Amino acid sequence: MNCRLMKTSSVLIVCLAWMSSGLKAADSPNVLLICVDDLRPELGCYGVSYIKSPNIDRLAASGRIFRNHYVQAPTCGASRYTLLTGRYSLVGGNFALFRRAAKLRTDPNSVPPSMPAWFRKHGYTTVSIGKVSHHPGGLGGRNWDDKSNPEMPNSWDRHLLPAGPWKHPRGWMHGLANGEIRVKAGEMDVFQALDGPDSIYPDGISIDGALWQMDQLAADKKKPFFLAVGILRPHLPFGAPAKYLEPYKDAKLPKTPHPKRPEGRTTWHGSGEFMKYNRWKRNPNSDAKFALEVRKHYAACVSYADAQVGKVIARLKKLSVDKNTIVVFWGDHGWHLGEHSVWGKHTLFEESLKSPLIVHYPGIEQPGKATDSMVETLDVFPTLCQLAGVPDPDFVHGVSLKPLLKDPGAGGHPAIAYHGKAKTIRTDSHRLTVHKDGYAELYDHGSAAKETKNIAAENTKLVKQLMAQLEKRLALP
Repeated sequence: MNCRLMKTSSVLIVCLAWMSSGLKAADSPNVLLICVDDLRPELGCYGVSYIKSPNIDRLAASGRIFRNHYVQAPTCGASRYTLLTGRYSLVGGNFALFRRAAKLRTDPNSVPPSMPAWFRKHGYTTVSIGKVSHHPGGLGGRNWDDKSNPEMPNSWDRHLLPAGPWKHPRGWMHGLANGEIRVKAGEMDVFQALDGPDSIYPDGISIDGALWQMDQLAADKKKPFFLAVGILRPHLPFGAPAKYLEPYKDAKLPKTPHPKRPEGRTTWHGSGEFMKYNRWKRNPNSDAKFALEVRKHYAACVSYADAQVGKVIARLKKLSVDKNTIVVFWGDHGWHLGEHSVWGKHTLFEESLKSPLIVHYPGIEQPGKATDSMVETLDVFPTLCQLAGVPDPDFVHGVSLKPLLKDPGAGGHPAIAYHGKAKTIRTDSHRLTVHKDGYAELYDHGSAAKETKNIAAENTKLVKQLMAQLEKRLALP
């Protein structure tokens, strides 16, 4: 072969390799992923009339609402691990992604790419701002600002957290108004509502940063973007500008269902995360007036978060990129507001594991129609790949939700979750929770009792069937 032909062949091989890598063209759809912390599926678009969430409701009105979306873990870090990798992680805990990062350093070939890494590999500029992985800004160290200790190596072109007066990401994460940083939780109020603009609380400045990032990404006509925006509230402490509390001051809230501590052995806990804050020596489990105040401050934080969503969507439209952007709105888990006498997450009850999921993109079929089919957070990664035309990731444990985006009546699948010493499977009719020593909780969701009456003892055959299904699912490579 002569030199000229060899040179031509080499160029052709390089071009083919470039095309086969899946690098995206500039007209490929952008992705906007909005992650909200500790958000129950308690929004106007989910049928809760007293909550003021007009911006999320508008997004839902032209997208697909998933009424039965379940997370894989009732804690921030492990749930976000699943979102960002598309895989189960029985390791759990808030350091799941850091453990993955450590393994990536020692044995990189054994760790599949993360979702942002996969999109980055296929031509996207990937940017994260706010709380997307567990640590806002994605760094470890004492104050979560050590650049030598990334939470998600090789994933983001920019992984950001403007800490403002809160000094560093750790301060921002548990901050109250005007730069107040949590030093001792017992000296920080569990809720607060001070007068001022959105920027006096942490989300205000991070969303301003997100808008600036969106401006820069939209200006780049050569590459599509994958922008993940993490909204902190309604995470504890429940702090939001006073204007967001105002609509709830005289609001009548529905009674809390099954408010008593469950009998027998369950994944119940004593609400330690909530109780360690300053509560003025009041306990919502024995003080109905205080319980109502807590619920109203939580609602104010939801409305504050909704306002931040509104800013992001408005900027998307102002930049004229909304018609070429897939939007996913996702809550990292639920939150008990007194159900089962719990104030927090970290249980394997419905209230901890069910969270909102909304998918929106131009041309979606039957816009505004909700689906009651059961889905998991695991399913977001493969769904976004199919919608964006990125190669299917064959290493994920979830399935694409594209059939449900075409037809909200299409079927779903059972949902798996785990935390601490137990794991659970939720089907359309039942929830089975299995403790490490084999003790089982079985609940019938077709009954009025739902998750207040354990019927495992009289349904051993169903327990075995569901346990086998659970183990098979968690045994995926």
